[in-house]
Amino acid sequence: MSEAIDLTAPATALEQARQDAYGTPLDKLDVANGELFEKDLIWPYFERLRAEAPVHYCAEPEFANGPYWSVSTYDLIKEVDTNHETFSSEPTIVIDDPDEDFVLPMFIAMDPPQHDEQRKVVSPVVGPRNLAALEPVIRQRVCDILDSLPVGETFNWVDRVSIELTTQMLATLFDFPWEDRRKLTRWSDVATADETMGIVDSEEQRRAELFECLEYFTGLWHERVKQTEPGNDLISLLAHGEATRDLPERPMEFLGNLILLIVGGNDTTRNSLSGGVVALNQFPSQFEKLKADPGHIPNMVSEIIRWQTPLAHMRRTATRDTVLGGKQIREGDRVVMWYVSGNRDEAMFPNANEFIIDRENARKHIAFGFGLHRCMGNRVAEMQLRIAWDEILKRFGKVEVMGDPVRVRSSFVKGYLDLPVRLTAK
Repeated sequence: MSEAIDLTAPATALEQARQDAYGTPLDKLDVANGELFEKDLIWPYFERLRAEAPVHYCAEPEFANGPYWSVSTYDLIKEVDTNHETFSSEPTIVIDDPDEDFVLPMFIAMDPPQHDEQRKVVSPVVGPRNLAALEPVIRQRVCDILDSLPVGETFNWVDRVSIELTTQMLATLFDFPWEDRRKLTRWSDVATADETMGIVDSEEQRRAELFECLEYFTGLWHERVKQTEPGNDLISLLAHGEATRDLPERPMEFLGNLILLIVGGNDTTRNSLSGGVVALNQFPSQFEKLKADPGHIPNMVSEIIRWQTPLAHMRRTATRDTVLGGKQIREGDRVVMWYVSGNRDEAMFPNANEFIIDRENARKHIAFGFGLHRCMGNRVAEMQLRIAWDEILKRFGKVEVMGDPVRVRSSFVKGYLDLPVRLTAK
């Protein structure tokens, strides 16, 4: 990997961010600022919160539509995430409350028993038997994608590799028409967008495109529900599942669960595929270590997911008055678990800002969450990343970043829009 491109934020910008983070009154810190994530300048803010206020109240946020608590250390995040009775996933898993006229219920934003019933319906598609059947399919697609890439020319890794691989995987899991598969990518991006991100021009446009998604999948649903022997794709499982067979009669809930499955199947793998390239360029000695021993790949996959943390946060809502980290939480308060901060907690991960492919406890990252809401598709994501790096090492001596990454302006999706790279043959 090349050391020519400094993939960290400019030193002057980082120093200014550090001054801002430590110079702002503690009660005024608002880490929901998407621009800090876009510019990769969020780190000193979370560093200060972990040290001075691991449970922190932002009473008047500029970047959220109401007050919220930030939970920033590993152990306290785990405490919240494993106590669904006190910290509910309803009504939403993101900081902002939904507009009352556009609420999208989804099982990740539900509590038991409804959550358990709906999740159980779709779980078989990512179960061990299906994963074993999918592995050769994924490997062939990875090979086809990598073999189509130009060697010695600069191209956008996000579009040609990260998006294409995850979109093909999503199309397989949904048994979605192959020629339309990029619609899935678009709907994923639109679902998590607002007017500041450059993806949609207005909330009206966002809603219109999501209703197109609902219409498309409703057509697929009606085709699958007629099958006497249901397939093993997500739509067939929902159409024939006892707890979900009437979802089209609740169209906003149907759309909500579609968006959950699309975004969940897209963002973790897509942004980790890009984040791994960034990390190995930022820490070139780790790429040399990897080339010397490809046996590090499985552990490196966990380290990539820890270091990148593709979804920066999840929110809970307090169901009753409680105490967390010595702070009084009131019933109804928003409590935001910053996974991106917990994964950089030095108390859990020494030298946490460094990317270390043989880190002993990399698998203890919290990017997938804890407890009953732990990411359902984590094994699929890990498998795609493992196969991708296995095949990359067989073909290329370098995956060299040629310019600054363009990151997403979002405090929820921690990802990339553009990553210019150049490949060197092995």
